[in-house]
Amino acid sequence: MASHFLAMLFRMKYIYRWGLMRNSRQENLSEHTLETAFIAHALAAIAKRRLNREVDPAKVALCAMFHDVSEIITGDMPTPVKYYNPEIIKAYKQIEQGARGRLLGMLSQDLLPEYEEALSGGDDYIKTLVRAADKLSALIKCIEELAQGNREFEVAYRQTLRTIDSMGLEEVEIFKEEFLESFRLSLDEQKL
Repeated sequence: MASHFLAMLFRMKYIYRWGLMRNSRQENLSEHTLETAFIAHALAAIAKRRLNREVDPAKVALCAMFHDVSEIITGDMPTPVKYYNPEIIKAYKQIEQGARGRLLGMLSQDLLPEYEEALSGGDDYIKTLVRAADKLSALIKCIEELAQGNREFEVAYRQTLRTIDSMGLEEVEIFKEEFLESFRLSLDEQKL
């Protein structure tokens, strides 16, 4: 039986983010997901190595790779709409769950267990790290846009930073202190 699962995942490159914003460079869902997975892995590595938390960075990165797959079916819902009120949040979560179910339904039964946990997001701590990574990825996008002189991202930057700070995660504070400033520098300033 042919499976459309991977072909659907490869469609992530056609989903563009920040649809309500003027972008100096478009960002697609595929690149956002990879960057989120890199950040999630780093957060988990910090948690494991520096904060002595029981976490598997590879598992966190895997869950981050699949964190937005439902958007292949739903598209990218702009944040102001997605979080407008509790009813929309609840309805959209149901739509996302249905989309993930449709994607999982494309897999044969023997492969299904290898993807179910990744698409469900893992345990609560993994979900928290992936959410933080997702927000950090958005913050980095804002930093990049602002560096190009695109003031369209000023409010998004401040709101995203507030959201990140409100999470109160030590892993995130370490990440911000150690890695975030480099995203403000040019290649030459990063001292290869």
